[in-house]
Formats: sequence, structure tokens, C-alpha cells
Amino acid sequence: MLDFAWPWLVLLLPLPWLARSLLPARTVRTEESGGGAELLHPSADRLAEAFTVLAPGWGLPSPLHNALVALVWVGIVAALMRPQWLEHREEVVSPGYDLMLAVDTSRSMEALDFTLEGRRVNRMAVVKGVVGRFIEHRQGDRVGLIVFGDSAYLQAPLTVDGEAVRAMLDQVVPGMAGDATAIGDAIGVAVKKLRDRPAGSRVLVLLTDGENTAGSLPPTEAARLARQFGIRIYAVGVGSKGKVPFPGPGGSITYEDMQIDEKLLEELATVTGGAFYLATDTQALEAIYRRIDALEKTEAETRTTLLPHPLYRWPLGLAMAALLSLGWLVARRGGSVLG
Repeated sequence: MLDFAWPWLVLLLPLPWLARSLLPARTVRTEESGGGAELLHPSADRLAEAFTVLAPGWGLPSPLHNALVALVWVGIVAALMRPQWLEHREEVVSPGYDLMLAVDTSRSMEALDFTLEGRRVNRMAVVKGVVGRFIEHRQGDRVGLIVFGDSAYLQAPLTVDGEAVRAMLDQVVPGMAGDATAIGDAIGVAVKKLRDRPAGSRVLVLLTDGENTAGSLPPTEAARLARQFGIRIYAVGVGSKGKVPFPGPGGSITYEDMQIDEKLLEELATVTGGAFYLATDTQALEAIYRRIDALEKTEAETRTTLLPHPLYRWPLGLAMAALLSLGWLVARRGGSVLG
């Protein structure tokens, strides 16, 4: 569908003709040479002919000249009106949930307290595997991704493209958002992105391995805000407490004392009607599957989107072609005069 972003600029079309009709006509007065100084030149006739003011139309046939000038102006005005072709796009209606995944990326996610096929792996590798399988099973659901450390950031907006979210998850590394843990800020970002979605299917899966040590929004206050908007929080604690191995210099292993605030995570889940799990294997993930599948699916609303494709190049190109043609004809006429 053809449309103009600024259609009111069509009022500029009659401007040159109004100016020509309203402004007083300019007359050129020539004074006959009297008794003043006289120019002496070996080719005075040709010099005078070169500087002779051309008649209206620049020596061109008047209809052709007027048509080219009008075409230049019409093309410029049409380009200024910003013509565009609007392409209709409709969102497909699909029943499902709105799931936001918040993944802790603090430095503690480097802890090597998990084993996979007989070798040590860090917590981030386990989280990627758990969340990756989680996304695979969410066919038809809208999934988004938040990463949080010192602050919380939206890594992937809600989308039905699970492969795109998994690709974004694969790029997550410990420390990318800072070394601390801002659980409250992560919940706040999730609330902002989920609050406008259909009621009944707003879910936040919070994966963290520690305590809230940063951020401007207290976790309990953020949980009450989530409950206000009908968002369920499923909190997943990753890792173990006590002395935990960390990678050291030169491939060595060091041990640090780590804690998981299970009481806080359980409180966040209970306040919002969700649940808390301690993820040491895939059983926690399967439990989350069952809880989410028990919710009532809602249909995403149908939205019609008009994608604009700019067309200003066509009238602008037409105006430039007319201007070049006008210049070429004038140059040709001028060459015959001077030749």
C-alpha cells in the first residue's frame, strides 16, 4: 500500500507559480552608449554576443523548458513527502507461556563443583546445559534471556525463536556483567518485560549460585512487585555451599568459602506462587517442567504490523534526471551561441 509520511508537503507544489504570479516582473534596462568610454576589442561583436542575456526559456523551446522545470520541482516535492510502500505483517497466534530466564553471571559461576563424564566442570557449563535443554522443550512458548552480575541486562527479548535465545546463551561467560550478584535488579528487569504480556502465563526462572550482593532494588521488594503483576518466580539454586574449588593459576585448584541464600530464594518463590529448587542434576529441571506445564496457556494477541519501505529515491532520481537534461540542453544551446 502506497503512503506518504508527510503528505501535507504537497502544498509546496504551487509555490513557484504563485511566486512568479505575485512577485513583480523584473525588467532589464539597457542604456545606449552615449558619449562615455568605449570598449575597444578586436572581436567586440562576438564578445557582446557571448554576454547577451538570453530570452526567457534560455533559448530552449518554451514547452520543453517549462516541462523540465516542472518535473524537477514535482520530483523534489514528492521526495520530500517521503513516499513509502507499507507491507502488512501479522503476528501468528500461538498458545504458550511467556518465560523469562534470568542467569547469574557473577564470578562465582566459575566454581568447579560439578563433574561431567568424570571431569570437573564449572557452574556456568551446568547452567548452559540445563537452560539449553529447558529451551528445547518449550516449543511454542515465548522465551527471553536476562543476565545479571553487578547489574541486570536484557540479553534476548521474548521470542518464539528458541534457537536464537540458545545462541545468545552460548555467548554468556562468567563475569560479563560484573563479579557481584544483583538478584533484585534481575527480577525488576523481568517484571518490566513481562508485565504487559497476557495474564496467567508470566513466568520468571531465576538461576543463581549465591547471595544478593549488589543492585539498587531489594530482592523481596522486587518479588512483591512481581506478585503485583501476576509473575511467578521459579528460583533455582546452582552449586554447593562451603569450601568450593576454583580454577587457579597454572591449572591449579584453589578453594573458597561459598554460600547460597536458600532462604531468600525460597521466599522469592513462595511470595509469587512459584517454587524453589536446588539444581544439582536434571531432576530439578524436570520438576520445573511439570510445574509450568500445569499452568493455563494463553494465546498471544494478534498484531498487524506495517513495515515501511522508502520510495523517495524514485521521485528524487526523476528530478535529478530532469535537471541533468535541462543542463545538457542549455549547455548545448550555449555551445552553438559561442561557436
